[in-house]
Amino acid sequence: MSSETTRTIDVQKKHQFSVAALQTYMEEHVAGFVGPLKASEFAYGQSNPTYLLEAGNKRYVMRRKPPGELLKSAHAIDREYRVITALENTEVPVPKTYALCTDGNVIGTWFYIMEYLEGRVVEDSVAGPYSRKDRGELWNVANDAVAQLHMVDFEAVGLSDYGKHTDYIARQVTRWGGQYEYTKTVENPYMDNLIDYMGNNIPEDQGCSIVHGDLQIANMIMYLDRNEVMAILDWELSTLGNPLVDFAYLCRPYRESLRDLDLKALGIPSEEEYVERYCESTGRNGIENWDFYLAFNMFKMSAILQGIAKRVLDGTAASKKAEEAGAGALELSKLAWSLIDKSVTFD
Repeated sequence: MSSETTRTIDVQKKHQFSVAALQTYMEEHVAGFVGPLKASEFAYGQSNPTYLLEAGNKRYVMRRKPPGELLKSAHAIDREYRVITALENTEVPVPKTYALCTDGNVIGTWFYIMEYLEGRVVEDSVAGPYSRKDRGELWNVANDAVAQLHMVDFEAVGLSDYGKHTDYIARQVTRWGGQYEYTKTVENPYMDNLIDYMGNNIPEDQGCSIVHGDLQIANMIMYLDRNEVMAILDWELSTLGNPLVDFAYLCRPYRESLRDLDLKALGIPSEEEYVERYCESTGRNGIENWDFYLAFNMFKMSAILQGIAKRVLDGTAASKKAEEAGAGALELSKLAWSLIDKSVTFD
């Protein structure tokens, strides 16, 4: 991989482990592995520590649960491994997986090993150093990769029990609405309106697919020599659910950071063109209630930002970061509500 986000550093003290123990494990469980093993840590922040492993002329990537006490459902690297492995023989671009270790005695936490891909991580597909042609291609290939994911027969690849098949939005509204109420620090009428409206106006079921949960171009690796998705990364939030919610998450920038920009000048397809491309790839005639799906994702992100604000306040008496997160939650929830209530103006 080639990008600032894939820069490596020496393994941080809090993330250190026995390299010798890992080498022994890999010699027994990774076909073709030959030591000695060297490990470094990817520098960009992730909830699951991620390492570059080098042995001879081969390189691998390891993802592990962080050390320490964890929430029961958090950092489910076994789910990441399962979905990536299940998708290996489909059209969805994913890395090859080698081994999953659920023995905490080897390096202290569960981990899995997958192939290292020599590609590009596009951190900023809008303001980055790209031509109009490049931007258009980057956005379109991301769209195509997502469509491929949503077209996978999850039962045929052994993921029928990867999540519930129905009521995805209802469960998500309950989850994030409850999360917001638990972390609320100031009154926010827009969030109150969204929770009430969404719970009572869920669109008719639009099918079930594997959903990634954090779709963005920055979570994909592109080939070095062409604008094509080499792999979709960061499957920590994946499950079974509504594909339109997942696709709308990828499209959020159209109503947020892109809404005042000249997309044609940038080479980025319009929102209408982007939705049409996805519909053609997935065999849909269009998407009803499109604004609902966009608003839902903004609502979810608002709840997450509010949670950040609350955690920062709990840890420090006064923090600029908490104020920024809280302000972001208010602004984003207002934008979300303006998609539902067209009388709300948003400058």
